[in-house]
Amino acid sequence: MNFFKKNIDNLNSHADCHFERSREAASQKTLKRVQCDVKVFMFFVLLLFSSCLRLDHNLYNLEDKITEYKLDNYTGEQDFILDNSYHIPDSLIHHFTLSSKGPEDNNATTIHAIYIGSISKIQTDTVIMYCHGNKWHMDFYWQRAKLLAHTSGKNKYGVLMIDYRGYGLSEGEPTEDGLYADVDAALQWLKLKGLTNNRLMIYGFSMGSAPACELSNKPRSMTPSKLILEAPFASADVMANDASGLNMPGSFFTNLKIDNAEEIKTINQPFCWIHGINDNFLNINTHGEVVYKNYNGIYKEAHRIPGADHGEIPAKMGFTNYLNTLSTFIKK
Repeated sequence: MNFFKKNIDNLNSHADCHFERSREAASQKTLKRVQCDVKVFMFFVLLLFSSCLRLDHNLYNLEDKITEYKLDNYTGEQDFILDNSYHIPDSLIHHFTLSSKGPEDNNATTIHAIYIGSISKIQTDTVIMYCHGNKWHMDFYWQRAKLLAHTSGKNKYGVLMIDYRGYGLSEGEPTEDGLYADVDAALQWLKLKGLTNNRLMIYGFSMGSAPACELSNKPRSMTPSKLILEAPFASADVMANDASGLNMPGSFFTNLKIDNAEEIKTINQPFCWIHGINDNFLNINTHGEVVYKNYNGIYKEAHRIPGADHGEIPAKMGFTNYLNTLSTFIKK
């Protein structure tokens, strides 16, 4: 009897195990079906509202409209605010307009620019061409430009910043070709003032990494001697996939052809990359690391900043450390 009881117990145990495995397998299948259904649902939602989700429109953040540039008197949102030790005298702040006309343009577009430094010394000074990100206008980036003007000492280097077409007080609508044309218009101005290629540094932050890479790889008016990228994005495709959470062709979301990860492969100038490890806008692994890895030029250096989100790098590094990092790289 014990023998039969033992075998019956074993059979019941095996049956219970088989039932549990069957239930787990059924649950896994149900979960996979739900996940698939969610992705299909998301696809059709995105398809329905794709005109609202186009990266072309959302990349350009033009929400904060202005009627004048206020610079130090600007009270809107900023990544950080410098103390008075970083003050720039009015005599070294030059606001002017440029005429920008790219190969695809029928007519020229008037854009606004700010130069920090002595214009008469451009023929001997080193100059940093600062290409700002996708947000708002030069007032938002003024503190950054002021900080850069202290690289290697106060006003040791000149700094030129522009508002791309459609940004700030600049005319027109933002486009990818417009980004390149507008930065090149700034480089034309610097060249006319006596700047030479060996004294030109180009710095691209976030969206500004696109014109910085493009004009380093395919120079127009001038050839930058060194490239600095802060929180660059890899490509429009990666941005689209990161934003949607779906592995879909970037063309579904954007007509932009920007591909810094590919562009960087044929850039030869010395390259400095800085990226926040905690960047929640342009993930360091899917964007910055890819750009850095793809660089095959003569020299590169990487600075991965712990705890820094998008826009927080100078503050998280500490302003002195940030400036010393740039100064050391530029002097190499």
